[in-house]
Amino acid sequence: MMVTRPMLAAAGAVAVLALAGCGSDGDAKAVPATATGSLEHLAAEVRCTPDMQTDADEIRQAVCKNSDGKFILATFATDRGQREWINEAKDYGGHYLVGRKWVAVGEDSTVSALRGTLGGDIEQGTDHGASHSGH
Repeated sequence: MMVTRPMLAAAGAVAVLALAGCGSDGDAKAVPATATGSLEHLAAEVRCTPDMQTDADEIRQAVCKNSDGKFILATFATDRGQREWINEAKDYGGHYLVGRKWVAVGEDSTVSALRGTLGGDIEQGTDHGASHSGH
């Protein structure tokens, strides 16, 4: 069992480095470790006052605005609830900055700027402007 933990830790570190794209672009700004915490904590990190829209046990969602732009910030009770929400929301397009049990949704430039503070991974929604041949 002791051998397994270091092996898992090493595998996890390799996966993190691979996902971060280390060494792929020397000019790219370093992305910080992904932030964690409550909706209010995350909002404070990016200097916005959240305008709460939903305050439930499963999801807390607010509209935020700062110097980077306007965006939606949501926190989730579970990883599964977060993934289900993102999968459904992506059908509407948009740009998503995804962290552990939180997501920020906004314009590409806003999400990219937020990533410089909050870390996380950027995901794209469905582009409904693309041509649909044969339909």
